Amino acid sequence: MTVLRDMRPVYVVGVGMHRYQFASDTNYIHMGLTALRGALKDAGVDFPDIESAFVGCTGIGMAAGRILFSHIGWTGLAVTQVENASASGSSAFQLACLEVASGRREVSMALGVDKYGDQVRAVAKEGVNRLSDTATIPLVKYALLAEYLKKEKGLTAEDLALVASKNHTNAADNPYAQFQKPRSVADVLASKPVMGDFTSLMCTPRGEGAAAAIVCSEAALKRLQISGIPVRVLSSTLESERPQVGREMGSVAVARSVAQRTYHEAGITAEDLQVVELHDAFAIEELLYTETFGLCKTGEGHFWLRDGASRIGGQCAVNSSGGLIAQGHPLGPTGVGQIHEIVQQLRGQAGPRQQPDARVGMAHMIGLGSIAIAHVLRRD
Repeated sequence: MTVLRDMRPVYVVGVGMHRYQFASDTNYIHMGLTALRGALKDAGVDFPDIESAFVGCTGIGMAAGRILFSHIGWTGLAVTQVENASASGSSAFQLACLEVASGRREVSMALGVDKYGDQVRAVAKEGVNRLSDTATIPLVKYALLAEYLKKEKGLTAEDLALVASKNHTNAADNPYAQFQKPRSVADVLASKPVMGDFTSLMCTPRGEGAAAAIVCSEAALKRLQISGIPVRVLSSTLESERPQVGREMGSVAVARSVAQRTYHEAGITAEDLQVVELHDAFAIEELLYTETFGLCKTGEGHFWLRDGASRIGGQCAVNSSGGLIAQGHPLGPTGVGQIHEIVQQLRGQAGPRQQPDARVGMAHMIGLGSIAIAHVLRRD
């Protein structure tokens, strides 16, 4: 099987964002073009240089990307709209990378943009009656799992709050984050109860925003005279869940499988990672995935967290952006926003959020269904 690393090298050369925010009157065109123009400026290229674009969105409607690009120019751009739930932006980025790696295009772009739309889920139209109306709600599943893990391995509400406190503190130094206020463990525990031990500050907010990433080939790097620090995409993999075995949730099992495959295709191990952006819609997820990804031993995610290993400056900075919990989760842009953070980290441009000597990073997302997707990037 041919993997991305065996194909033409793909480099991220430009990233841009519009701040994630709560629902507002801001037009999606404005948000999308803000991210796009930021990426163009960062790469030092012009819009006509972009040959194809993949647009991740979930709540705007049909042809959102084509309408958006008409406001910056008619160039014959090949536009594809991508919907893959929370992983829409991640999937758009993967397709842009494959477009360049395969030789179909020299320069491509992933752009994620979303407004708070109706986000009607297909499962509601499945035509299958369920024993419980809450059976497919992620909040319920993760709250129940957190309750089980409290008994199974001594997890505490303070551990969940520590995840959220770390990520909110990271986001306080992120100009694109939806929340920009440091929070203590006490602050998190005192916030509004949601379900079980979960409080509002342990859960991702919903909102809107945009993010863009431009990728290109080695030949385009030279032709366009791109002088910035290129970041190579070593691997990008996607899988969907299999039948559940035991108590492990399908989203956790597929995350493990994708991580292992992504490491293999990139030619790295978990020990090579200095920065990771992962799906933390609920605080318990970060604890689960740090174990699942092999960043720490199974069953020791909360100890690894308590030791400060996942903080900026620790063994591997996890969600230095603030993650979904604090940077925000507008769905369409979220996966591309992760690429924005990883690229800034690997370039050494993350300012007060900078993880020292970051050279290899991974971005991971979960999408309803469930699917898992991950990318590994490296500063060459």
